[in-house]
Amino acid sequence: MELPRRSLLAAGGAMLASPALAQRNYPARPIRLIVPWLASAAADIQLRGLAQIASRHLGQPIVIENRAGASGILGAQLVANEGKGDAYLLTQMHNTAFRVAYMMQRPPYDLLNDFTYVIRLVGYSYGVVVRPDSPWRTWQDFVRHVKDNPGRVSYGTAGVGTTQHITMEQIGRAAKLDWVHVPFRGGGDDLQSLMGGNLDAVASSSLWAEMVQNGQLRLLVSFGEERIKRFPQVPTLREEGIDVAQTSPYGLVGPKGMDPGAVRVLHDALHRAMREPEHLALIERLDMPLAYLNSADYAASIPALMEEQKALVRDLGLRM
Repeated sequence: MELPRRSLLAAGGAMLASPALAQRNYPARPIRLIVPWLASAAADIQLRGLAQIASRHLGQPIVIENRAGASGILGAQLVANEGKGDAYLLTQMHNTAFRVAYMMQRPPYDLLNDFTYVIRLVGYSYGVVVRPDSPWRTWQDFVRHVKDNPGRVSYGTAGVGTTQHITMEQIGRAAKLDWVHVPFRGGGDDLQSLMGGNLDAVASSSLWAEMVQNGQLRLLVSFGEERIKRFPQVPTLREEGIDVAQTSPYGLVGPKGMDPGAVRVLHDALHRAMREPEHLALIERLDMPLAYLNSADYAASIPALMEEQKALVRDLGLRM
């Protein structure tokens, strides 16, 4: 499936132009930020913290609204279909929202032309966790068990087409594993199911970190380029012989047609908030690496990201 490929140069140029909206007049009321995950998700925690800090710089609150489900695309869908230039409406834009568009016959948004790309923020740390009473002390123990029990080992993720699901599909192909994917709505419900004994493992962002530290879960492998700082004893996929690395950076977008002055104000307040010690401490606790891009650079990065996700969907044969 092909999506439109019209250039983003005009959009990027608009962001660098002189603001058409006097900065002193914006924002005049609260800003809605749609978080497409449950309230306990790692991205929700990060965005709530960032929004609280940025609200102080803006002089108006950024109000979080959770719209979980549908593999995390409900925020993008709402902004694309209802925004119409509204400078008071934002959502998280993550790689799954790009990927799912290629998994659908009729995607509910146009990635190039329905959004204003405001700022790229951070990435994730992902990994596979199991219960501490499980027999698998290492990733290789777990892989051997999956191979010895084809079709009987279950793992949960935040939803179909999410980065953790895609990564597990890549692992399965590379290691010839036959396991069962159980999708959830995202935000910790998969971890609750694991703790309750209903799953064998969960592939998730680092919401599990404190539970691993407290001995409530065991981390077998991480998905990043490097080992997670808090868990230096846990190997990466590449160290385990799987040539895959994922951090899945995300940012914030608004609807198409946003006033360039509003984009400038939002970007500057969010960028300033990103660098505050309070936010840096938060993302360190969440094991989230900084992945900042300004508005123009973020917009310019989108076509390459679209091609990357399109190829991934094609190669894995994924469909909703």
